[in-house]
Amino acid sequence: MPVRVYRTNSEDQTIDLGRRLARWLPSRAVVLLIGNLGAGKTTLAKGIIHGLGAAAPEEVSSPTYTLIHEYGAIAYHVDLYRIESANEAAALGLDELFEREAVVLIEWGERFPELIPEERVEIRMDPEGEESRRITVCSTLPCRNTFPE
Repeated sequence: MPVRVYRTNSEDQTIDLGRRLARWLPSRAVVLLIGNLGAGKTTLAKGIIHGLGAAAPEEVSSPTYTLIHEYGAIAYHVDLYRIESANEAAALGLDELFEREAVVLIEWGERFPELIPEERVEIRMDPEGEESRRITVCSTLPCRNTFPE
């Protein structure tokens, strides 16, 4: 599984990394955004969704309460933080989202590994200070090219 580590030092840099990762992703992908509360998962999602051409960063927000946000049928942003069980998560229709020609970003998806396809991208976000992040990307998907710089 190819792995690449990035470091960002601001919200703007994290969004920019998301834009670059969007160009690297295939048009159909499941992407797990992994990290503690405040790690920057939604900030990275803003960049990915913008990089896909689906919405401006300021139009992207955390789907913590709505659970799923759709952006132009090419990107979905899912948050499973408030979901209690795999059955409850499955009832959201995740398997249907995974079949679409879209990028599906999932926060807290690692809580329900049995529901997540084996072919996926995992992005682990680790704060290294107030603004700094260590972002580790690994993929089992055939992506468009090598990892972005």
